[in-house]
Amino acid sequence: MMKLMIAVAATLTLGASPALAQTKPVLGPNGLGGVKLGMSLKQARATGTLTKKIDGGAAGCSGWDLKKYPTGKDNVGLYISPKLGVAAIFAPKTAKTPEGVAIGTAASQLKKLYPRLKQDTHGFWVTTVPGNKQAYYSFTVLHGKVKEFGMALNKQDCFN
Repeated sequence: MMKLMIAVAATLTLGASPALAQTKPVLGPNGLGGVKLGMSLKQARATGTLTKKIDGGAAGCSGWDLKKYPTGKDNVGLYISPKLGVAAIFAPKTAKTPEGVAIGTAASQLKKLYPRLKQDTHGFWVTTVPGNKQAYYSFTVLHGKVKEFGMALNKQDCFN
């Protein structure tokens, strides 16, 4: 019995069990979890993973959170366009890209992973999403590290 308890304690302490390990959510190349860029409002709501935060009105984009990753006051996790569907998804604090970029990644590493990365007129670092030419990543870099990031349709109509 003691050997079993030690083995269980070691597994919990070292995180050796894959069943117990928590994996980081991945943003890209098409979306986050079951929510995909371009998915209609009806399709996105049918996932059962969204909470509405901002009503977009008849012609505007609505703001939503993923229930599993609430963003808090004055933020949203994604925008849904009446015309384009899911237009943008913002990374939860624990997320990473398929290439391994997460909040805290050094800007130098970001530039190595995305050699076509360029700074736009708003100061964001942007690049095409590998594996999805219809979308781009946008990274906020502060003090040499990624502070936040998201992905959006190239033709999104929710923000500029």
